[in-house]
Amino acid sequence: MMIYFVATWFRLIRGRTAVRQTWPFARSVTSAGLKVTMVAVTIFAAFLIPIMTTNDANAQPAYRDRVGLAFRTWIEELWPEAKRAGVSRATFDEAFRGIWLDWKLPDLVPPEIASFRPSPKERGFQKKKKRQPEFDLPGNYFPENRISTLVQTGRKKFAEWQDLLTVLESRYGVGKAVILAVWARETAFGTYRIPHYAIQALATQGFMGRRKIFFRKQLVIGLQILQEGHVTRSGMKSSWAGAMGHTQFLPSDFRNFAVDFDGDGRRDIWKSIPDALASTANYLNKNGWQRGKTWGYEVRVPENFDCTLEGQGNARTIAEWLRIGIVRTYDRQFRPARLGEKAVLLMPAGKFGPAFLVLKNFFVIKTYNPANLYALFIGHMADRIGHDRPFETGWKPVERFTRDWVRRLQSKLAAGGYQTGKIDGLLGPATRVAVGAYQRRYGLPVTCYPSRALSSRIRSVSN
Repeated sequence: MMIYFVATWFRLIRGRTAVRQTWPFARSVTSAGLKVTMVAVTIFAAFLIPIMTTNDANAQPAYRDRVGLAFRTWIEELWPEAKRAGVSRATFDEAFRGIWLDWKLPDLVPPEIASFRPSPKERGFQKKKKRQPEFDLPGNYFPENRISTLVQTGRKKFAEWQDLLTVLESRYGVGKAVILAVWARETAFGTYRIPHYAIQALATQGFMGRRKIFFRKQLVIGLQILQEGHVTRSGMKSSWAGAMGHTQFLPSDFRNFAVDFDGDGRRDIWKSIPDALASTANYLNKNGWQRGKTWGYEVRVPENFDCTLEGQGNARTIAEWLRIGIVRTYDRQFRPARLGEKAVLLMPAGKFGPAFLVLKNFFVIKTYNPANLYALFIGHMADRIGHDRPFETGWKPVERFTRDWVRRLQSKLAAGGYQTGKIDGLLGPATRVAVGAYQRRYGLPVTCYPSRALSSRIRSVSN
C-alpha cells in the first residue's frame, strides 16, 4: 500500500497524463483539481504512512521478544534433564550465558505465541531450507577445479601426517586416503571457518527447528562434552546443525566414537588433528569398514544398457556385472580376488553421467552422511589422492528440480504402481529406476532421469 501511494505521488508530479494513467476516472481533472489531489496524497504520505510503517516495524520485535522469553523458559525447563545427564549447574549456566535464538539458521519453524504470530517474512522460515550440495544437481557436487585443489592439498597432508596415518590404518583398518578424504570434504583440512557456538546452534534447533527432539538430545550431549572438559565454551565451534571439529562430529558421534589419540586426557576434535583423524577412523571402523578393501569403482556401461538395474535390489557379483558388459574405466581390470564380491550399480544422473559399482565400504561411508553423492565424493577423493584421474565419463546437463517437484513426481509414479521408495523429494536410485520403468513401458528413450516434460506426460496418462 505504501509503495503504491509513493509511486502515485511521483506520477502526479509528472502531470495530468500521469493522473489519467494512474486513475482512469480522472479524465476531467482540472489543474486546480490536480493540485488539490497532490496535496491530499502528500498529507497521506506525511501522516498515515509513518504510522503504518511504525506498526509493521514494531510488530516483528514484539513477536521475537515473546519468542525469546519462551526460549529462556525452555532452557530452564531443560535443566532437570541436563542434571540427570551429569551436568553441573555451573556448567549449565556458563553454557547458556548470554546466548540468544539465532534466527539466521536454516530449517526453523517459528512458533506461535498466544496472540503473537510470525510475520509473513518469519513464516518464510517454514519453507527456507539450507541447500545442501547432496540434493543439488549431481554434477555440481564434483567441481573439477575444487577437487583438484583439494587433491593437491591432500597429497601434502599425506606426506605431513604419514606416520600418524600409518598407525591409524594399522589400528583401525581404514585407508590413509579415505581418512584424508573425509577431512577434505568436511572442512577442507581444517581451513573452513566454523561459525557457530555449538550450544547456541543446538538450542535454537532444539527449540524451534524442524527436528526438535533430535536436536534436544544432541544439546544435552553437548552439555556433557563441556562438563567433561574436552573443549572450552569459546572453542566449541560447530556448523548450523551442531557438527563439530575438523571432521564434523555431531555430539552423539563424539560420545560414541571420539578418541583421545594424543593422550592429553581430552578428546579434542577441534584443535588436535591426531584426535580428529583417529576419531574418524574409529567411526568408520566401528560402523563396519572392511580392512584392505575399496569403496567401489567407476565403470563403463554398454551403449544400450538397462539403467533400471541400478540399486541395492539388483546387487550382483562383479563377475556377473562383467558378463552383462560392464567394464572398469581407463581400461583397468578387476582383481581376480574381487570378482566374487557383491556390488551395487549406482548411476546418480541416470544415463547422463558416470556409473559406479559400489561395495560394502561405500555404505559404511554413508553412515557418516547418508547421501550417495557424499559417499561418492569421499571414494573419488581418496582415489584421486592416490592417482589423479578425474571421472572418465563426464556429467551431462540435466534439469534442476525442487524437492516439492520431485515429491509430486514420486506421488504420480507411485499412483501408477511404480516403486519409488519414500515420497521424500530426493531423486534416489528407486525413483530413477521408476522413471526408467515408466519410460520403457511407454516406448520412450530410457534414461532413468526425469524431466518436466516427462512429468507432464505422466499426469496426462494418469488422467
